[in-house]
Amino acid sequence: MAARKKVWSDWMWIVSATYFTLGFFNILFAWLGMVCFALPLLIAIFGGSKAYCNKYCGRGQLFLLLGNTFGLSRGKVAPRWLSSSWFRHGFLVFFMAFFVQMIYVTVLVFRDVRGLSQTVHLLWTMNVPWHWAYSGGADPWKAQFAFGLYGIMLTSLIAGIVLTLAYRPRTWCVFCPMGNMTQQICRLKHHRKNGNKSESGR
Repeated sequence: MAARKKVWSDWMWIVSATYFTLGFFNILFAWLGMVCFALPLLIAIFGGSKAYCNKYCGRGQLFLLLGNTFGLSRGKVAPRWLSSSWFRHGFLVFFMAFFVQMIYVTVLVFRDVRGLSQTVHLLWTMNVPWHWAYSGGADPWKAQFAFGLYGIMLTSLIAGIVLTLAYRPRTWCVFCPMGNMTQQICRLKHHRKNGNKSESGR
Protein backbone atom coordinates (compact mmCIF):
# COMPACT_ATOMS: atom_id res chain seq x y z
CA MET A 1 0.00 0.00 0.00
CA ALA A 2 1.39 3.39 -1.00
CA ALA A 3 2.19 5.82 1.80
CA ARG A 4 -0.25 8.68 2.28
CA LYS A 5 0.92 11.88 0.66
CA LYS A 6 1.69 14.51 3.27
CA VAL A 7 -0.38 17.68 3.37
CA TRP A 8 0.48 21.01 4.95
CA SER A 9 -1.38 20.20 8.17
CA ASP A 10 1.04 17.31 8.79
CA TRP A 11 3.70 19.90 9.50
CA MET A 12 1.79 21.76 12.22
CA TRP A 13 4.08 20.18 14.80
CA ILE A 14 6.65 22.75 13.69
CA VAL A 15 4.33 25.52 14.90
CA SER A 16 4.02 23.85 18.30
CA ALA A 17 7.77 23.24 18.60
CA THR A 18 8.48 26.85 17.60
CA TYR A 19 6.03 28.14 20.21
CA PHE A 20 7.72 26.30 23.07
CA THR A 21 11.18 27.30 21.85
CA LEU A 22 10.28 30.98 21.63
CA GLY A 23 8.62 30.90 25.04
CA PHE A 24 11.72 29.36 26.54
CA PHE A 25 13.82 32.37 25.54
CA ASN A 26 11.16 35.11 25.71
CA ILE A 27 8.12 34.44 27.82
CA LEU A 28 6.03 37.11 26.10
CA PHE A 29 5.72 34.80 23.09
CA ALA A 30 3.55 32.63 25.32
CA TRP A 31 0.66 34.96 24.51
CA LEU A 32 0.51 33.23 21.12
CA GLY A 33 -0.86 30.24 22.99
CA MET A 34 -4.22 32.00 23.13
CA VAL A 35 -4.58 31.09 19.46
CA CYS A 36 -4.62 27.44 20.53
CA PHE A 37 -7.45 28.24 22.92
CA ALA A 38 -9.49 30.42 20.58
CA LEU A 39 -9.23 28.57 17.25
CA PRO A 40 -10.68 25.20 18.35
CA LEU A 41 -13.65 26.95 19.96
CA LEU A 42 -14.27 29.25 16.99
CA ILE A 43 -14.10 26.35 14.53
CA ALA A 44 -16.51 24.37 16.67
CA ILE A 45 -18.91 27.30 17.15
CA PHE A 46 -19.02 28.47 13.55
CA GLY A 47 -18.07 25.28 11.72
CA GLY A 48 -19.65 22.71 13.99
CA SER A 49 -16.65 20.37 13.78
CA LYS A 50 -13.50 19.28 15.61
CA ALA A 51 -11.36 20.02 12.57
CA TYR A 52 -8.73 21.76 14.68
CA CYS A 53 -8.24 18.75 16.94
CA ASN A 54 -8.32 16.27 14.07
CA LYS A 55 -6.09 18.12 11.60
CA TYR A 56 -4.44 21.28 12.86
CA CYS A 57 -3.38 20.74 16.48
CA GLY A 58 0.40 21.10 16.57
CA ARG A 59 0.79 19.16 19.80
CA GLY A 60 -1.26 16.28 18.43
CA GLN A 61 1.00 16.20 15.38
CA LEU A 62 4.06 16.34 17.63
CA PHE A 63 2.83 13.33 19.60
CA LEU A 64 2.33 11.42 16.34
CA LEU A 65 5.83 12.37 15.22
CA LEU A 66 7.40 11.12 18.43
CA GLY A 67 5.25 8.04 18.71
CA ASN A 68 4.95 6.84 15.13
CA THR A 69 7.74 8.40 13.08
CA PHE A 70 10.41 8.05 15.77
CA GLY A 71 8.87 4.88 17.16
CA LEU A 72 8.95 6.05 20.77
CA SER A 73 5.42 4.91 21.64
CA ARG A 74 4.74 1.52 23.17
CA GLY A 75 1.45 1.44 21.24
CA LYS A 76 -0.44 0.14 24.25
CA VAL A 77 -4.12 0.83 24.81
CA ALA A 78 -4.59 3.34 27.62
CA PRO A 79 -6.69 2.48 30.67
CA ARG A 80 -10.39 2.87 29.97
CA TRP A 81 -10.89 5.33 32.80
CA LEU A 82 -8.85 7.93 30.89
CA SER A 83 -11.60 8.11 28.27
CA SER A 84 -14.47 7.80 30.73
CA SER A 85 -17.00 10.59 30.93
CA TRP A 86 -16.39 11.27 34.62
CA PHE A 87 -12.64 11.66 34.13
CA ARG A 88 -12.87 13.82 31.00
CA HIS A 89 -15.40 16.18 32.56
CA GLY A 90 -13.62 16.18 35.91
CA PHE A 91 -10.33 17.04 34.24
CA LEU A 92 -12.04 19.84 32.31
CA VAL A 93 -13.31 21.32 35.59
CA PHE A 94 -9.82 21.01 37.08
CA PHE A 95 -8.30 22.67 34.03
CA MET A 96 -10.77 25.55 34.09
CA ALA A 97 -10.16 26.09 37.81
CA PHE A 98 -6.43 26.24 37.10
CA PHE A 99 -7.00 28.68 34.23
CA VAL A 100 -9.21 30.93 36.38
CA GLN A 101 -6.59 30.89 39.12
CA MET A 102 -4.00 31.99 36.57
CA ILE A 103 -6.19 34.92 35.54
CA TYR A 104 -6.77 35.79 39.21
CA VAL A 105 -3.02 36.03 39.84
CA THR A 106 -2.68 38.18 36.72
CA VAL A 107 -5.35 40.56 38.04
CA LEU A 108 -3.54 40.81 41.38
CA VAL A 109 -0.33 41.79 39.58
CA PHE A 110 -2.27 44.29 37.43
CA ARG A 111 -3.66 45.92 40.59
CA ASP A 112 -0.23 45.94 42.27
CA VAL A 113 -1.50 43.68 45.03
CA ARG A 114 1.37 41.26 44.40
CA GLY A 115 4.58 41.34 42.44
CA LEU A 116 5.50 39.56 39.25
CA SER A 117 6.47 35.92 39.76
CA GLN A 118 9.00 34.88 37.13
CA THR A 119 8.23 31.19 37.47
CA VAL A 120 6.36 28.59 35.45
CA HIS A 121 3.82 26.50 37.37
CA LEU A 122 4.70 23.07 36.06
CA LEU A 123 2.70 19.84 36.28
CA TRP A 124 0.12 21.60 38.47
CA THR A 125 2.36 21.22 41.51
CA MET A 126 5.62 23.18 41.40
CA ASN A 127 6.89 26.62 40.48
CA VAL A 128 9.98 26.35 38.29
CA PRO A 129 12.24 29.45 37.97
CA TRP A 130 12.03 30.94 34.47
CA HIS A 131 13.57 34.38 35.04
CA TRP A 132 15.90 34.21 32.03
CA ALA A 133 12.88 34.43 29.71
CA TYR A 134 11.89 37.93 30.81
CA SER A 135 14.09 41.01 30.91
CA GLY A 136 11.41 43.67 31.19
CA GLY A 137 9.90 45.84 28.50
CA ALA A 138 6.27 44.94 29.17
CA ASP A 139 3.71 45.64 31.86
CA PRO A 140 4.18 43.16 34.74
CA TRP A 141 0.65 41.77 34.38
CA LYS A 142 1.28 40.92 30.73
CA ALA A 143 4.39 39.01 31.71
CA GLN A 144 2.53 37.30 34.57
CA PHE A 145 -0.18 36.08 32.21
CA ALA A 146 2.51 34.84 29.83
CA PHE A 147 4.26 32.88 32.58
CA GLY A 148 0.95 31.32 33.63
CA LEU A 149 -0.13 30.42 30.12
CA TYR A 150 3.25 28.97 29.22
CA GLY A 151 3.04 26.81 32.33
CA ILE A 152 -0.31 25.41 31.26
CA MET A 153 0.87 24.76 27.72
CA LEU A 154 4.15 23.18 28.83
CA THR A 155 2.40 21.01 31.39
CA SER A 156 0.01 19.64 28.79
CA LEU A 157 2.95 19.01 26.44
CA ILE A 158 4.89 17.05 29.06
CA ALA A 159 1.81 15.07 30.09
CA GLY A 160 1.07 14.31 26.44
CA ILE A 161 4.63 13.15 25.77
CA VAL A 162 4.63 10.88 28.84
CA LEU A 163 1.33 9.34 27.73
CA THR A 164 2.70 8.96 24.19
CA LEU A 165 5.67 7.01 25.50
CA ALA A 166 3.54 4.87 27.80
CA TYR A 167 0.57 4.22 25.52
CA ARG A 168 -0.50 5.37 22.05
CA PRO A 169 0.72 8.66 20.53
CA ARG A 170 -2.38 10.78 21.02
CA THR A 171 -3.61 9.40 24.33
CA TRP A 172 -3.63 12.94 25.75
CA CYS A 173 -6.20 13.91 23.12
CA VAL A 174 -8.70 11.49 24.65
CA PHE A 175 -9.27 13.82 27.61
CA CYS A 176 -7.76 17.09 26.37
CA PRO A 177 -9.83 19.95 27.87
CA MET A 178 -9.97 21.85 24.57
CA GLY A 179 -11.05 18.71 22.72
CA ASN A 180 -13.72 18.08 25.33
CA MET A 181 -15.07 21.61 25.07
CA THR A 182 -15.17 21.55 21.27
CA GLN A 183 -16.91 18.17 21.38
CA GLN A 184 -19.60 19.52 23.70
CA ILE A 185 -20.09 22.56 21.44
CA CYS A 186 -20.42 20.32 18.37
CA ARG A 187 -22.94 18.10 20.14
CA LEU A 188 -24.99 21.11 21.18
CA LYS A 189 -24.99 22.51 17.65
CA HIS A 190 -25.94 19.10 16.24
CA HIS A 191 -28.75 18.76 18.75
CA ARG A 192 -30.12 22.20 17.93
CA LYS A 193 -29.85 21.55 14.20
CA ASN A 194 -31.77 18.28 14.48
CA GLY A 195 -34.30 19.97 16.75
CA ASN A 196 -34.92 22.70 14.19
CA LYS A 197 -35.31 20.13 11.44
CA SER A 198 -37.84 18.23 13.50
CA GLU A 199 -39.85 21.36 14.17
CA SER A 200 -39.81 22.42 10.51
CA GLY A 201 -40.94 18.96 9.41
CA ARG A 202 -44.09 19.02 11.52
